Amino acid sequence: MKKYHSLPAFFLTLVLLAGLMSPAALASGDGQDFSVDAASAILIDADYDEILYEQDPDARRYPASITKVMTGLLTVETVDRGELSLDTTVTLGDDIYTGIGEGGSTQGLKAGEVLTVRDLLNCALIPSANEACNALASVVAGSIPAFVELMNQRAQELGMTNTHFTNTHGYHDDSHYTTARDVSRMCLEAMKHPDFRQIVSSTSYTVPATNLSDKRELHDTNALVSNFRVKGFYYRYAIGIKTGSTPEAGYCLASAAEKDGRTVIAVLLGGQDWRKSETNYFSESIRLLDHGLNDFSRKTVLSEIEPIDTIPVKLCAQQDYVTVQPAAGLAATLPNGVDPALFQREIDLPEVLEAPLMKGQVLGNITISYEGRQFGTVDLIASTALERSQWLAVLDKVQTIFGLLWVKVLLLAAVVLILILVLRRLVFGPSRRRSRRPKAYSSNYRGRRR
Repeated sequence: MKKYHSLPAFFLTLVLLAGLMSPAALASGDGQDFSVDAASAILIDADYDEILYEQDPDARRYPASITKVMTGLLTVETVDRGELSLDTTVTLGDDIYTGIGEGGSTQGLKAGEVLTVRDLLNCALIPSANEACNALASVVAGSIPAFVELMNQRAQELGMTNTHFTNTHGYHDDSHYTTARDVSRMCLEAMKHPDFRQIVSSTSYTVPATNLSDKRELHDTNALVSNFRVKGFYYRYAIGIKTGSTPEAGYCLASAAEKDGRTVIAVLLGGQDWRKSETNYFSESIRLLDHGLNDFSRKTVLSEIEPIDTIPVKLCAQQDYVTVQPAAGLAATLPNGVDPALFQREIDLPEVLEAPLMKGQVLGNITISYEGRQFGTVDLIASTALERSQWLAVLDKVQTIFGLLWVKVLLLAAVVLILILVLRRLVFGPSRRRSRRPKAYSSNYRGRRR
């Protein structure tokens, strides 16, 4: 197999000189670092699950009320499986304030109060009511501890390897932690569900009057979606997702935005209070979302009709080579300033092939990468079919046979023997036998005449 890289040395030098050999540089697209005022952050293309920017994304942080994304996800998944309905009524138990300390966000729900699953989801995700999360946990899993086990199990299934939940709502606990990367995995999955997406993008919701309360007007804590609580940060493209803050976690926001058919998700942990800093968790999240929507675009890094290489082909009368091309195209969401022509290509193909070949037959593969980041591996296939020539196949077998060592030895011995016979004939000539005739009988005796 031949394996080689097809990025010209000249272009590679340009890439190195441009300083495009770091994730931050790739994200900025122009060699300039992009950063936000936060402890951790990550930006992903939600349509293709591709990372566009990351800043200390794997450091363990406290998620605060962003925890409620997992609570909402497990609830809508239960609804999707048909085990619950959004209109299922729930009578709240005495345990709805479990784990909620002083200063925890609530909506004043009461034990014995009857609400629907829809009402509880809106209470949990729009104004961030902690007790609504506990109520959902009991109806989904039977108890709060059982639900927390489901939260950790689902986290592992989603690849959230640095996450551990101890409660349903995010009230601070030293053992309750996650990372920006893990939160992005959770949000990406939750936003696939229309019910969840509709709730977190809502500016408000009215909970009808219950057996223990008048109707409640809920308003979103996310200033990118609603300016009811905090003004000056409304973002017209925002479609969610969830705020969170505690003294230990700082100010956190998982946000999403949609523009021109593209969706991005940004996670910012350990940000600044909007009342104390201009570069706060709302403004910095807007910068992240703007960066993803305006500074990136979908680009083709490998075309499926592009001829990649040719391979010599034996035993074919039509032609002695076959052209290979990708089995599929490859695209990536890239900074506007990045040229896909500078990407590195590692091609793995055989040195030579034998007919017959089928059109579309897999012959090798090509891997596309840039500054150490792999964008994908695609099969390389034959662009045309080539038939086998029986005559050439016979000749090839003959050549193969005559190429064997023992056959060569026999042929050499035969040639030597023939040469010896020829030389002997030339040197010694033909063998001659002298013929001996019997002598005629002679006698002086003459017969008498009578």
